[in-house]
Amino acid sequence: MQTPPPDLPAHAPGKADLPKKAIYRLSIYHRCLEKLAVNGVATVSSSTLARAAGVNASQIRKDIAYLGQYGTRGLGYPVGTLMGSIRDTLGRERFQPVVLIGAGNLGSALLRYQGFEKEGFQVVAAFDADPESAARRRLSVPVHHESQLEEFIVREKVKLAILCVPAGFAQAVANRLVEAGVQAILNFSPVVLEVPADVTVNNVDLALELEHIGYFVR
Repeated sequence: MQTPPPDLPAHAPGKADLPKKAIYRLSIYHRCLEKLAVNGVATVSSSTLARAAGVNASQIRKDIAYLGQYGTRGLGYPVGTLMGSIRDTLGRERFQPVVLIGAGNLGSALLRYQGFEKEGFQVVAAFDADPESAARRRLSVPVHHESQLEEFIVREKVKLAILCVPAGFAQAVANRLVEAGVQAILNFSPVVLEVPADVTVNNVDLALELEHIGYFVR
């Protein structure tokens, strides 16, 4: 059966138009849509996509409405077209360069993670106070001395950073990142960072996450 032509979006919003939580959910939808595309699914209903993403159907429809007018009543959303719109909205049409600061045990594990590039991000360099020690871990990403951080960020126009330094150094390093032009930080350091309002910080506290899920263990 021939797939009907998808409705075209009425408009494409800028990133500033999207709530942060909607951006997070769109990333989840994109991953679900990728799995559907691999399985040869051409269209998907809001209820089916909602079950896959762990949200309700009305939330799906509201979030997709940020992208424009998609879908056909009774047929659902065109998987390929919707994937492309989400990629375009989230800036995944080209690789986003990322730097990592703190190439210790956790930082090295993240540098070996293969999933970043699948989502459109490329860790182009790491920085550490002891790059020779980090180099002995045989990482594929070059590790530079932390003193070269600002020069590299400015030269390569890097806007994203992953922070894996000890808590006592995190704020000072974050200040340097902001001054160099970084606009978003994924923070694995166990400390709340103070940054300007136009800089986004997502905190990943592994111990805190374990504490949360540990509550449900009986």
